[in-house]
Amino acid sequence: EDPSLERHFKGHRDAITSVDFSLNKKQLASGSMDSCLMIWSMKPQMRAYRFVGHKDVVMCVQFSPSGHLVASGSRDKTVRLWVPSVKGESAVFKAHTATVRSVHFSSDGQLLVTASDDKTVKVWTVHRQKFLFSLNQHINWVRCARFSPDGRLIVSASDDKTVKLWDKTSRECIHSFCEHGGFVNHVDFHPSGTCIAAAGTDNTVKVWDVRMNRLLQHYQGNAVVNSLSFHPSGNYLITASNDSTLKILDLLEGRLLYTLHGHQGPATCVAFSRAGDLFASGGSDEQVMVWKTNFDAADYGDVLKTQKSGTSVDGTHHTLVEMDSGVHLKTRKTQDSGRNHEQQEEETSLTNTLEHIMGLLDVLTRTVSILEQRLTLTEDKLKECLENQQKIIQNKTS
Repeated sequence: EDPSLERHFKGHRDAITSVDFSLNKKQLASGSMDSCLMIWSMKPQMRAYRFVGHKDVVMCVQFSPSGHLVASGSRDKTVRLWVPSVKGESAVFKAHTATVRSVHFSSDGQLLVTASDDKTVKVWTVHRQKFLFSLNQHINWVRCARFSPDGRLIVSASDDKTVKLWDKTSRECIHSFCEHGGFVNHVDFHPSGTCIAAAGTDNTVKVWDVRMNRLLQHYQGNAVVNSLSFHPSGNYLITASNDSTLKILDLLEGRLLYTLHGHQGPATCVAFSRAGDLFASGGSDEQVMVWKTNFDAADYGDVLKTQKSGTSVDGTHHTLVEMDSGVHLKTRKTQDSGRNHEQQEEETSLTNTLEHIMGLLDVLTRTVSILEQRLTLTEDKLKECLENQQKIIQNKTS
């Protein structure tokens, strides 16, 4: 069955820049050039939340792994961490000296990586928003940065036409991919962590193996590719382009599966849900669309078995087998989850509660910091008054 448009959300007053689903698919976050962040409820008749705080365009949004925080980056040079509830509380910190183009949580939710027009990639702790380190080898704007699934690597994409792979521990660039003929708008890791895909203004999507640093697949389109997202199975890749289309690519066969039309004007962003049964897209038409994937999850394993002997675009045989291992792991996890459903729900609930508390602690920390600053100012004024009084008394007695 073909992918189908399920619903669309209207509420932003300018182009959509970014979309992301929460873990449980109950919420969808979107950022826009109208400087607002919206949290849409996937339940019918439930109201959306409009979060106002950024003083300029919201360039990027992402839910934390548990779904109890949302990070956003803006042209106002700040990053905000929001609690996605009706109050819309947020902690804010100045992350860069120029526009923040990208925010991404590590898979354990402890770290945040940001990318900016100041040509740097920075890593922060989520709880205290403490700066840890900066990656500085790009020579133009950095449009996107992502952690690998295991958190050991970081990948970044830049207007210097390169995609750089970094070792998080040594903080060194371990490889630069220079095959793009234009700016690189977006980059992400394959769910297995063995490959990356990047989209560029040269109308291409390229897939590399990060262990051998070689190009595996190359897709040539007719328009600038703004965004991409891997399906959780690792078998498919979806893209959003300036020609207003979304394209679904079959990575195992190395071919285009679907071209979807829905947006009026450029499709600016796209993202699969964590389970892969839905995907969301945003466009310059101010609309956020939610689509049903209609892939049969039960067939993933069968597809892999039949495609194992196939070849990728550049004729290599090993690619499919290596992607295969990551997908089978996902399939087994799904089967296990059926048996331990209650236990997983309890663990998820506990994790959610803890992260919610951490989010509130961040806001509290920020408030305490402001109060401490005010208290220090008050103490300084009191000391000054006392000193002046003493001088007056001394002058009178003398």
